[in-house]
Amino acid sequence: MKEAMFYKKLSGNKVKCYLCAHHCLIPNEGKGICGVRKNQDGKLYTLVYNRIIAKHNDPIEKKPLYHFYPGSFSFSIATVGCNFHCLFCQNADISQMPRDDKKIIGLETTPEEIVADAIAQRAKSISYTYTEPTIYFELAYETAQIAVKKGLKNVFVSNGYMSEEALETIKPYLHAANIDLKSFRDKFYKEICGAKLQPVLDTITRLIKMGIWVEVTTLIIPTVNDSEEELREIARWLYQLDPDIPWHVSRFYPTYRFTHVPSTSIGTVRRAREIGLEEGLHYVYTGNAPGDEGENTYCHNCGKLIIERYGYTITTYNIIEGKCKYCGIKIPGIGM
Repeated sequence: MKEAMFYKKLSGNKVKCYLCAHHCLIPNEGKGICGVRKNQDGKLYTLVYNRIIAKHNDPIEKKPLYHFYPGSFSFSIATVGCNFHCLFCQNADISQMPRDDKKIIGLETTPEEIVADAIAQRAKSISYTYTEPTIYFELAYETAQIAVKKGLKNVFVSNGYMSEEALETIKPYLHAANIDLKSFRDKFYKEICGAKLQPVLDTITRLIKMGIWVEVTTLIIPTVNDSEEELREIARWLYQLDPDIPWHVSRFYPTYRFTHVPSTSIGTVRRAREIGLEEGLHYVYTGNAPGDEGENTYCHNCGKLIIERYGYTITTYNIIEGKCKYCGIKIPGIGM
């Protein structure tokens, strides 16, 4: 075990964790909501510092990030655990393992080994993903520092519940993030995810102000968060932050404790994309819909096709030195 960051010792061997917005008060021998931070005799420890449950060399488009070194690969890692318990979680077997199975497992590794693997795989970046990177912050932070020294970029794929202190700490080493904005209703977050909406909005806002490249994903679940009113509210909120923020509206598939809910129709995600564009967002993408027109990037100025995709593969690329090949306007993003 490794001593955790971001906590305060209290009387009676209790501790208060400040890693994420839950601010868990943890009694002696207890664990935080994430299930991977334990109070032992008044000291808080991370139980996943050297144990990763998954590692893959993924296309960056899988994160999904469409405006961050498109066509590159991102070496992707995760540990078990999460500070949310979303009933529709697509990776519940690992994110909810400490909660559901009372287990913490993983391949023993070090930050140096992760970076070496990324370099060997010719990745452009390292993504901390699949579960919630905030809960394995110590591993991600140390890995990110080494990665930067070796010329690699760092990406968080996150639920956006990290504390301001944690975000300020990782800021010098974090280059991009995809944040799940799961709903625009606090009721949804409380009842389905075990969290609150406002901290997520705060994180997205902070990331934008920090100059870290941000893309946002909303998994559209039929009858739950798919109303035109709610989707329009999300689009308007993103627009007032920055119309260049790419918004990914993705199809849901029944899983975990939401097997009673049907898959999202392609028509629903296409309509969501239309709503985002109607509200002024420059780049809105359909997700989990291989071959759909909404996977492509069209210049926000001239409307021409500048990146054609099929799934995670780029088939056409009409951007030259970061600018549209046809009209010459700069395309927002990094490494375009």
